[in-house]
Amino acid sequence: MKGLVHSVLLTIVLLAGFPLQGHAISITGKVVAVQDGDTLTVLTDAKEQNKVRLDGIDAPESKQPFGSVSKQSLSEMTFGKIVRVEVSGKDRYQRTLGHVYAEEVWVNLEQVRKGYAWHYKKYNRDPRIDDAEQMARQAKRGLWSEASPVAPWEWRVRSKKKAAP
Repeated sequence: MKGLVHSVLLTIVLLAGFPLQGHAISITGKVVAVQDGDTLTVLTDAKEQNKVRLDGIDAPESKQPFGSVSKQSLSEMTFGKIVRVEVSGKDRYQRTLGHVYAEEVWVNLEQVRKGYAWHYKKYNRDPRIDDAEQMARQAKRGLWSEASPVAPWEWRVRSKKKAAP
């Protein structure tokens, strides 16, 4: 009975979007789709699909320079593999936000380290991700090889202005 009560409470907390203090929530499953350089779909053993947005980073949009390369990088690290997602919440589109680990590789950090994503400082203050971005910039890796790379959040604003009548 105690296990059932715990399961029900955990479900309520997850659905409500409240973090459990002292309890890390994780999802383990196989990556069955990679949407772009910072979003993938994980299929659990229970056959539940979870669309996961990598927390703390923002990858180039598909039509941006390095958009397809960023997606390819994420695919190579995760597609068809069993990953662990340390859940940190939900985003405004109700995707699971999390830190993804493929074997021992912290995928979020690796995307930034390779120069295929920005540290999304507006929503994340992790100094390790910030350091990885600074190192990628200095080494001119990935998108930092461009003369003036445009951050995805700026690209989205510009695209909306162009689309407006």
